[in-house]
Amino acid sequence: MANVEWPVEIRALRSTLETITAVSDPESLRARVADLSVQASAQDLWDDPDSAQKVTTELSQTQAELDRLSNMASRINDLETLVEMATEAGSNEAVAEAEVLAEAEVEFAGLRKDLGELEVRTLLSGEYDKREAVITIRSGAGGVDAADFAEMLLRMYLRWAERHGYPTAVLDTSYAEEAGLKSATFEVKVPYAYGNLSVEAGTHRLVRISPFDNQGRRQTSFAAVEVIPLIAQTDTIEIPENEIKVDVFRSSGPGGQSVNTTDSAVRLTHIPTGIVVSMQNEKSQIQNRAAALRVLQSRLLLQRQAEESATKKAMAGDVKASWGDQMRSYVLQPYQMVKDLRTEYEVSNPAAVFDGDIDGFLEAGIRWRRSAERKA
Repeated sequence: MANVEWPVEIRALRSTLETITAVSDPESLRARVADLSVQASAQDLWDDPDSAQKVTTELSQTQAELDRLSNMASRINDLETLVEMATEAGSNEAVAEAEVLAEAEVEFAGLRKDLGELEVRTLLSGEYDKREAVITIRSGAGGVDAADFAEMLLRMYLRWAERHGYPTAVLDTSYAEEAGLKSATFEVKVPYAYGNLSVEAGTHRLVRISPFDNQGRRQTSFAAVEVIPLIAQTDTIEIPENEIKVDVFRSSGPGGQSVNTTDSAVRLTHIPTGIVVSMQNEKSQIQNRAAALRVLQSRLLLQRQAEESATKKAMAGDVKASWGDQMRSYVLQPYQMVKDLRTEYEVSNPAAVFDGDIDGFLEAGIRWRRSAERKA
């Protein structure tokens, strides 16, 4: 970075941090940490393991968010000190000055990146953005290649979560006959998972030389990604029993191999809307039914939100629909590129993307969505 105007850049970093801090409200974070700490120290905390896990996880994540804000201010001060050390060096210390400036430039680049990520978090202010997420991937047009693509996307999102240390749980998998998946549903169990991943909803396209075509022809295949917020106990989505059809069946794995000798898998059909949810990854029918009901409630909650949003758009005269439109292309042949068609963000390393390196796409998508909301 030649000819960096350090005073200007450092003031810009501080200004960005002040904006982020104002939105993040550290005082509220400290109060939440104090409250969660009291809950976490209760003697009967682990009498309810699920509740205990939620308390300890939220405490850890809220404390980490508070620490990131505090550490950012310290890092900016340290950067300023580095720059002062370099600029105060005499001409006889040119080599030392260059080394210190190189170190400052590396830290400056890291600060801008980390501040950008924090700034994106402040853009997640939607009604359900703080929720955990339920993601469903379905193969589309393209036959066995589409099923294989669906499995590639599942691995991509699970690797992304693994990179960040986010817990996940695969709720349901339906395997295709030859290879890949017909569909898969999984949870990302961390706050703001929905806000971050909701921009992934839509139709994804893969272009490559098909490994399943003995003539080595290029194949285009599609997969659909659905992202919904996980239902919370405080949400009011009541479903009368007479509106739900319940089917039970035996869980199965790849190739139809039985992995369960009892009818533990559950399929719920919401009769008024036709929404179907299947769960088979828990050990008991009761657990699978509870998980399926939770996802069904989440989908109905999202549907209600979408209907309200559609009504508002109709009143404003905006009838353009985006749900389900092709939003990203993954091209492996004749060139290497992954490009988001909404944001124009693109990279030339599909292998890294399929290995979970999708933060750039998420950030670009969140910024694009907020820009579109402001224009509307």
